[in-house]
Amino acid sequence: MWEPSRRNVILAAGAVLTGSAESRAAAADKVNVAVIGLGHRGTDHITLLSKRARIVAVCDVNQASLENGQAQVKRLTGVQPKAYKDLRQVYDDKDVQAVFLAVPNHWHALAAIWACQAGKDAYVEKPACYNPYEGRKMVEAARKYNRVVAVGAQSRSMAHKMKAIDLLHRGIIGKVYLAKGLCYKFRPSIGRKADEPVPAGLDWDMFLGPAPARPYNVSRYAYNWNWFWETGSGDIGNQGPHEMDMARWALGKQGLPKSVISTGGKYAFDDDQETPNTQIATFDYGDSEIVFEVRGLPTGGEGGIGADSYVRDLSSTARRLIERFTAVGGGNPIGNLFYGSDGWMAVNMDGFQVYQGQHSVKIMDEVSGIEYGEDAAPHFENFLAAVRSRDQKSLNADIAVGVTSANLIHMANASYRLKRVLNYDENTGTFVNDAEANTYLTRKYRAPFVVPEQV
Repeated sequence: MWEPSRRNVILAAGAVLTGSAESRAAAADKVNVAVIGLGHRGTDHITLLSKRARIVAVCDVNQASLENGQAQVKRLTGVQPKAYKDLRQVYDDKDVQAVFLAVPNHWHALAAIWACQAGKDAYVEKPACYNPYEGRKMVEAARKYNRVVAVGAQSRSMAHKMKAIDLLHRGIIGKVYLAKGLCYKFRPSIGRKADEPVPAGLDWDMFLGPAPARPYNVSRYAYNWNWFWETGSGDIGNQGPHEMDMARWALGKQGLPKSVISTGGKYAFDDDQETPNTQIATFDYGDSEIVFEVRGLPTGGEGGIGADSYVRDLSSTARRLIERFTAVGGGNPIGNLFYGSDGWMAVNMDGFQVYQGQHSVKIMDEVSGIEYGEDAAPHFENFLAAVRSRDQKSLNADIAVGVTSANLIHMANASYRLKRVLNYDENTGTFVNDAEANTYLTRKYRAPFVVPEQV
């Protein structure tokens, strides 16, 4: 079994320097990939990759999910991939060139770092990292081993969002002073569940990985791991990376803000969820600010995003897209609002609108035309092209981009949990004169799942 030993590290680094006949041959062909993590997002990966890459392996800690993923690949491609329950076995597989990581947040960094050390490229779902320390180590590993590592910030590859950002940068609404991200996703109560024996076929220890050891509880597994601090970061860390990355991109901010304040709570429900279902975070950059809001309870839209009048104004194609999404997900206003000295803009998956002047005269209304389920396709293609070309700089969302946007989440959650404003010093990468806040910049790791100081 592959382990990140000194010998593996030297061999991986040597492979980067010398190149191989296999790598050169693959440059003109489909990339051999493995999908790790076969929940809802992982199966989406399989669907998209079945048309764009050669899926040679799948991996999941749950035997049932593993078998379902294997069958899905066989059904879509006609070829049955290898199946692994331990991602370290994937890194041992010489047929695998790149991995797609649809694992829980607390696994992102270690899975990506091990991939780099094994000479594999990696596509990591958002948020890039579970904490700022991990993000720094992910960037170091990508650079040290010359690996192509991208983050699932799909907005950076969507044509209509790229156009919207370009218009903002060219001043269509003047000087942008406020970028607001919306996550108004209704989240039902997860209830209260008792601990129970680990289900047959599930490697619970491997699922927990870097997180503390806990008895198995169904509320801490599958999608609901998002709502526990040891494995997730709430909806600000679930949807937030997309919208806050857009906000930072629009404002042209390469770094982090000088201060953050986040308030909110878990309201209405009495259940096991630890993270807030209502949260507002404000990031002060000095000349502008980012605001992100989570509303996990029933709510209306904002700025035309999610409002019935907005749907009526759209083309029939976009309206059908929204209606289909609403039928599946219950209607979830998600997107960005940008406010400038001369007007404002609303952007979401379905398109964008531009309003100018004191009376908000609409001057532009663009529909995205994205087919349902294909929103990540251009982003996957960008990553695969970079894998073939070996050009990290061609990535639309390199690991460093994703880490910076993820760190906004971690700053906000630290403020929320400590219930105070936090001032940040980007030169030191720490909160100013606040030892307690700085404990949130990393975590205590459970051996052997340790994110190393020396990658």
